[in-house]
Amino acid sequence: MTTEPVPPAFPRFQSTVPHYVAGRPNYAPALIRTVADHLHLSNDHRLMDLGCGPGWLGIAFAPFVGQVIGIDPEPAMLEVARTIAAASSVAIELVEGSSYSLGLHLGTFRAVTIGRAFHWMDRTDTLRKLDDLIEQDGAVILFNDVRPDVPQNAWYKSYTEVVDRFTNRSVGFAPERLRHETVLLASRFDQLTRLGVIEQKSVPVDRLIDRALSMSTSSPEQLGELSGQLAQQMTAEMLPFASNGNVVEVIESQALIARRR
Repeated sequence: MTTEPVPPAFPRFQSTVPHYVAGRPNYAPALIRTVADHLHLSNDHRLMDLGCGPGWLGIAFAPFVGQVIGIDPEPAMLEVARTIAAASSVAIELVEGSSYSLGLHLGTFRAVTIGRAFHWMDRTDTLRKLDDLIEQDGAVILFNDVRPDVPQNAWYKSYTEVVDRFTNRSVGFAPERLRHETVLLASRFDQLTRLGVIEQKSVPVDRLIDRALSMSTSSPEQLGELSGQLAQQMTAEMLPFASNGNVVEVIESQALIARRR
């Protein structure tokens, strides 16, 4: 007899929403186009953005497919996604739910995108459920971003040190957790391809403060009055690297495409 995983008590992201939208870097438009071309997406296809947050991935892929469904457990994130989609004149269906509510009632999809959310899921169970929902030639695509070790990113070490000082590790993840690639290679979706696009941007230090407060482990809900101290320390630490209140960030948006054999 098998039992379904028990859905966890999801961390509340309501307090992070304005900081998430203001501070998190969006994925490079060139990467979205490259992934769409790689998967030969068309108006005949449906796409699911699982753990969609403010809907950035679903909205970005909407011009390349016939229908997009975004799923997220946080109502405040879905409300922002509706606002952004309306402002972009993009039609996207948004559903309150999670990887634990996946089922055949959702229909089938050519692609399922997951951006910075796979670590919140029972990854093995999620891939098993997606195996029933994704077309044979379809794919799971995990999106993330990294910062190359280049001189422009010299500020990033100080940024992470400030964030680490205020991190509540009790709501994080153990460092020994398996990498996503390991979990994918043990699933049906074991054919992996990584695509990346590198951009250079000017980022206001205020947006870096938002970025720090957008994380579940250092959210305003977690920090309370310490949020102000984080902002003060971040401003001070970024001062040597900033010009006119901005730092230069070199960022690589990555897509890990997982397909079946």
